[in-house]
Amino acid sequence: MSRFRVLRPGPLSLLQDGGRHGWQHLGVSPAGPLDPHAAAWANRLLGNRRGAALLEIALGGLQLECLDDGWLALCGADVPIRLDGVPRPNWSRFAVRAGQRLELGFARSGQRVYLAVPGGFRGEPVLGSLACQAREGLGGLHGDGSPLREGDLLAGGLGDFPGAASVPWPFVPDYRASRPLRVVPAVGQEEVLQGFVARSWRLSPQSDRMGARLSGEALRLPPCEWSQGMVRGAIQVPPDGQPIILQADRQTVGGYPVLGYLHPLDCGRLAQCPAHAELRFVATDLETVQQEWRAFLRFFAC
Repeated sequence: MSRFRVLRPGPLSLLQDGGRHGWQHLGVSPAGPLDPHAAAWANRLLGNRRGAALLEIALGGLQLECLDDGWLALCGADVPIRLDGVPRPNWSRFAVRAGQRLELGFARSGQRVYLAVPGGFRGEPVLGSLACQAREGLGGLHGDGSPLREGDLLAGGLGDFPGAASVPWPFVPDYRASRPLRVVPAVGQEEVLQGFVARSWRLSPQSDRMGARLSGEALRLPPCEWSQGMVRGAIQVPPDGQPIILQADRQTVGGYPVLGYLHPLDCGRLAQCPAHAELRFVATDLETVQQEWRAFLRFFAC
């Protein structure tokens, strides 16, 4: 077993895994990592399954004391990483020794970094998952949806690796690059989507794990006549015309009209954008999204 004591939790550090599935009919959202790409790579570097429990660290600022020899991997936002004051590379795995201190600085680009250990972090599942969901008070290290606190003790497994390793550079995203996010139009909303992608939007600082709020020239959609099930990436348009892109901690049912659906991998790119970032979107088709998502799942052996 490898253990870590939390010396400084940072602004928001959450235990997440593959998500809490099979409970949406009771209003429980799946939760899980906001950036599935970075989280999956952190687990892959250690030979874990894609949904193994890991830490999602918002903005950085985490400090851990290593109580045992072990291994860990970090992928995601560009944060300074130091082990006993010595820099370590991001998007890589490396060994740690008992008594060493791991310190993460604050993000220079991107918003969330993922820290994994062999076998995943251990805890008591709630409704079959460790995923931390603060709004519903579920999961996390203490089972009540609370983030990490100073003094918390984290435990994971042990691994046997030939040495350090890094993610190949073509798979490491540049979070400073501005690329359009891809959207599949909802049925009957193709014309409205043309107006949505024709303008730029700003990411509101009121965004959170439940949804990314956009600000810009208001859209006008006819109201829905009934509520409908919600999925991650659904783009709702409330009466004020400012779209909301639902994320991992979304509600499971909603009555606002839905403009379209963000590509699952672009949900992760969106989660790495800072507040006030300028966002642009482009229309894509369902078949392309399905092919790319299947390729992602196959690559990470899901």
